[in-house]
Amino acid sequence: MSDGDRSVFGRAYDFLKRRSPVLVLVVGIVAGIIFWGGFNTAMSMSNTMEFCISCHEMRATVYQEYMESQHFKNPSGVQATCSDCHVPRPWIHKVIRKIKATNELYHKALGTIDTPEKFEAKRWEMANRVWDSMRESDSRECRNCHDFNAMDLSEQDRSARKKHAKAPMDGKTCIDCHKGLAHEYPDKPETEIEAEAEGSSG
Repeated sequence: MSDGDRSVFGRAYDFLKRRSPVLVLVVGIVAGIIFWGGFNTAMSMSNTMEFCISCHEMRATVYQEYMESQHFKNPSGVQATCSDCHVPRPWIHKVIRKIKATNELYHKALGTIDTPEKFEAKRWEMANRVWDSMRESDSRECRNCHDFNAMDLSEQDRSARKKHAKAPMDGKTCIDCHKGLAHEYPDKPETEIEAEAEGSSG
């Protein structure tokens, strides 16, 4: 802010202060409400499916995979949208996620994944970043809809029933077993495969 701008705001503040401290308070409250309303509107708009797929990198890749998943099409007709899985509901966690998302906008501007080839080259790295985040939060966004305690294990197949019964005791969280559910499981880079082979042989 320039000295000229500061002097304008300073004069305005002095004028209001001379008139009435109550008037200053009222103006401050109104300004706060307008800011808060605009902030929350922007937060809500950035949670919509339209916003998430507004760039071709998402629309042409993971969105197409999502439309073939049970999170999009299933017998009950219940859908989980991008924000249901990728944006926390608790306010402070949501703000932190939005701040982190600015890095994604930065890479959008750089064109880091603006071709299918670039996207596939970075897919393993991006997927692992999401998986790590979900593991750290104990799959918090999954648990908004899914609850171990509410599961009717008798209605599940034998394998799922056994794993779901043991998972809480083993410290497992949803993403430990359900990677590649809404989006294709990415190919592991050759360098990591070779490193793992060397580690196991050593």
